[in-house]
Amino acid sequence: MTLGTILSASLMVLRRNPRPIFGLSLIIMGVVTVASLVLVGIVTFTNFERTFSASEADAATIEAGTIASIILAGLFAVALSLIGGSILQGIVSLEVARGAVGEKLRLRGLWNAAKGRIWALIGWSALVAVASFIGIAVFGIIAALFFATGGTAGAVFGVLAILAGIVAGLVVMAWLGTFLALVPSALMIERLTLGRAIRRSWSLVSGSFWRTFGILALIIVIVNTVSTIVTTPLSFIGNFGAILLNPTGNEAASTASFIAIYVVTMIISVAIGAVTIIIQSAAPALLYIDLRMRKEGFDLELTRFVEARHAGDSSVPDPYLTHDSRTARSPEPSPSAAS
Repeated sequence: MTLGTILSASLMVLRRNPRPIFGLSLIIMGVVTVASLVLVGIVTFTNFERTFSASEADAATIEAGTIASIILAGLFAVALSLIGGSILQGIVSLEVARGAVGEKLRLRGLWNAAKGRIWALIGWSALVAVASFIGIAVFGIIAALFFATGGTAGAVFGVLAILAGIVAGLVVMAWLGTFLALVPSALMIERLTLGRAIRRSWSLVSGSFWRTFGILALIIVIVNTVSTIVTTPLSFIGNFGAILLNPTGNEAASTASFIAIYVVTMIISVAIGAVTIIIQSAAPALLYIDLRMRKEGFDLELTRFVEARHAGDSSVPDPYLTHDSRTARSPEPSPSAAS
């Protein structure tokens, strides 16, 4: 598949079966967004209230605690977003896989096919989060040690350590992210254990790294650029809408207008984000199928499966399950049986 084929096929995922896919995406992204906003908002408000009411002797300690609490709340929100994105990517990969053999799962069937593997996706998200935290912590500690030495040299080396950490982080993220981009697809479609799914993704991408990286990177850039173009006017509406709706400057009306505009803007942003993440999640699943076709002659397996089903033969095994995945998968029903 070319970039254009994968991009158009990613869009077709939403068009072919919009209700369950968009519905689940909207629910997951809505829960993640609301939970993150509520958590960060409560932590920020509570800690700032303590900071303003603190005595002079306790101010420094409380301020440090406030900063730490807000950072932890932000990290939790990032982790929640990572988990939500991984779950959605796994569900979308199931839709892509079943769509490739002409099956169309409803919301309940799609969720039933996915729910037995949700904890595997959460485990994958936790592994990514822990690895990222360790990497950030290592470079953060190195930079802090340089800054602690004091003087111009310490400051310079501290800044250089931060810049080196950013560059190294981006390189490692691109490298590992490409080799492991198919892990959610292997977890959901082949129903492998986490360790086997990691090895499966690595083996499929090996030999096709630059092509896989280029397609995924370009799709991310294209989709996020379009999303930014669409959502930018919303920020202007949010900034100036309250003033236009309340030209007299009444405080109560101004507050009500701001809340109403903020809620509407957030709902639209969540909807746009749901569409964006569907397209971005479909691309790795399509690449997973494409790489199996290139390396395993998987298109022949899909053709045999579809022809057998059309002939009324329901005994044909799921074509997505390899011998390795049949022996290692969890005892959940095949996705095709969940519709």
